Amino acid sequence: MLTEGGYPYATGESGRWCDRLVRGLGQHSFDLYALGPAGTPLPLPPNARVARTADLGGPDAPTPERTGLCEPRVSRRAYGRQDRRRFTEAYHRLVTGLCAEDAESVEDAEGAEGGGTSFADGLYALAELARERGGLPGALRSDDAVRALEAACRAPGARRGAAAAGLADHLAFAEHLERALRPLSLDWYEDDALAAADLCHAAGGGTTALPGLLAKRFFGTPLLVTEYGVPLRAHYLSTAGADRSAPLRTLLAALHGRLAGEIYRQAALLTPGNAHARRWQEKCGADRARIRTVHPGMAADRFAEVGEDEESGDPATLVWVGRVEPAKDLIGLLHAFAEIRARQPDARLRIVAVPDRDGGAGHLTYCKGLAAQLFPDEATGAHAVGENPVTFEELGGPEAPTLEDTYASGALVVMSSLVEGFPASLVEAMFCARATVSTDVGAVVEIVGGTGLVVPPRNPRALADACLALLRDPERRHRLGAAARARALELFTVEQNLAAFRGIYLELLSHAPVRHRPGDGVPFAHPAEAHVPGSWAHKAVTAGTGAPDA
Repeated sequence: MLTEGGYPYATGESGRWCDRLVRGLGQHSFDLYALGPAGTPLPLPPNARVARTADLGGPDAPTPERTGLCEPRVSRRAYGRQDRRRFTEAYHRLVTGLCAEDAESVEDAEGAEGGGTSFADGLYALAELARERGGLPGALRSDDAVRALEAACRAPGARRGAAAAGLADHLAFAEHLERALRPLSLDWYEDDALAAADLCHAAGGGTTALPGLLAKRFFGTPLLVTEYGVPLRAHYLSTAGADRSAPLRTLLAALHGRLAGEIYRQAALLTPGNAHARRWQEKCGADRARIRTVHPGMAADRFAEVGEDEESGDPATLVWVGRVEPAKDLIGLLHAFAEIRARQPDARLRIVAVPDRDGGAGHLTYCKGLAAQLFPDEATGAHAVGENPVTFEELGGPEAPTLEDTYASGALVVMSSLVEGFPASLVEAMFCARATVSTDVGAVVEIVGGTGLVVPPRNPRALADACLALLRDPERRHRLGAAARARALELFTVEQNLAAFRGIYLELLSHAPVRHRPGDGVPFAHPAEAHVPGSWAHKAVTAGTGAPDA
């Protein structure tokens, strides 16, 4: 299993999903290959082990001792003339494919090998050079690389944005490209590493899946890519590079787009977590026949008590749960609630913030100030006449110790986001048999189905009308809540997620060639019954030598 910035070293929904999958598929052995800072791993089940880790962060290329980057196969000195020629040719193909407006024209003009793209051919040629000779990070930062990039940007047929790039853009992009391609220089592509795997399961696209892409190239190992969020979409929406020039943003978008397209083309199977992610994959060239939507599995047991108590919760309280950030549009929600309060004076809004490592304190302060302005007569202060109908709390605090308690406190759960992928808070609310009012973004409609009300984003009036319709109709609210719980238990549980991947693993392994490892020379070393769940399966595994690696 290939991960980045998460399991088995970090918590979070991605890490929890990986852990549930590994523990739930005990008939498979998992070797974990983690990109990102290493630390003390989370407790692992007997069928999983940390095989390799690599921290690819930082402005400079990491050292082999610290991250697993491969040693140069000949020496640490610069490439010789022949290796420099190989590098220049490979890098030229890669950046030409990146800069070209129409990738197909480049393929026709230069004759891409094996029906691939110019970008893909250059990528694999660089990977083969790194595997044989090492030393790739230094070459990617060399003057030759910058000159090749400059020539590709100014070549006929280049993207208009790339053609406008200057020297500063070339240098900045060359640095970014070097960091993005660091997985090519890992020592993971050896007989005792990814070469021994029966299947590579990448818990994300982009850089996370790049080692699996190379394992398929070098060893024919099937690649399974699971995306519950789309890295390419996240790159397009990111504000981290808002200060970058337009040509540099063009080049970066081309890099992430070409890499995503190649991963989607080469994966044996893609498992997006929702139809929204699936549409992104198809737009990037993924074959529909190799896409299976597998909804993320979430633990439902913790919400069972709340979900079975239909009478719990204040009938006039709305609950909002999530990270406090502009994309959640709390400002729009507060304006909508001002209208709700004018039409139903006993209504209350409970905003429960999930702790966020990236901050958000400034935006939270702004939202609190806006709430005080919208409800001046009720705000706390020297001339207050009552409690403010809007409360701001933090999950884990005395008023909101757990998610279960939070959802149980209200009659209606509201989501006002402008941008979403797969909003877990909606599923949690459905497990709790709460009716929901949500904005039509991301996978919301797919999650809710007909069990909640969905309104356009950036429309406080529509949000207010929908909330009032359910606050004033308890029977309808309870009916929708019960339907929501039934839908969530059918589609979004851990059990359905495990069942789907159990079948996918067996399907992909059945089409892959058998791999022989040290100690596998004994006929019938792996009894067939060892792979069948049952009370006697453990004895069969003990008698053999193990189970397939993933």
